[in-house]
Amino acid sequence: MVAHPEKELRFTRIAQARFFVMVAALAATAAIILFGIAHFPERSPISYWPSLPPLIISILSLPCAWRCARKAFLILSPVGIEIFPFFRPVKNFRLIPWQDFHYAEVIVDELHIHFDEAQTAGVVISLSPLDKARQDLLARAIEGRMQERGIDMPKESLDEPS
Repeated sequence: MVAHPEKELRFTRIAQARFFVMVAALAATAAIILFGIAHFPERSPISYWPSLPPLIISILSLPCAWRCARKAFLILSPVGIEIFPFFRPVKNFRLIPWQDFHYAEVIVDELHIHFDEAQTAGVVISLSPLDKARQDLLARAIEGRMQERGIDMPKESLDEPS
């Protein structure tokens, strides 16, 4: 249990959730169409079996969408940045404490965490699972945290490349 949940920002994989919902909807539509075509055998020689794979894809996509929408991808907490991968998030979870890195920045759709001032070591995290509005919120939160620490971020890192 988190001691102070009001002091953390939680980011979910909402862009991936939307993708899985769209896949589920398209697969369910294909399954319904194939089932409808097979239901009138005098007009079509196909059976009900072709409607089964899209139905299975649709059924499997919905739990993935639910998981992406509910489970955390990144958490900014007073302790540091918590990163949860898609597969086995409890086992492969990674916490990067604030004091362990020099600064962090959001460049286009990636989070760059630099462990030293020379930028020779660090972590790059793709932010494609987040939608654009959440990426902007994350960039503002990271910028605010870096300003709290007294680290001036390079201004060109916050702007999108032209």
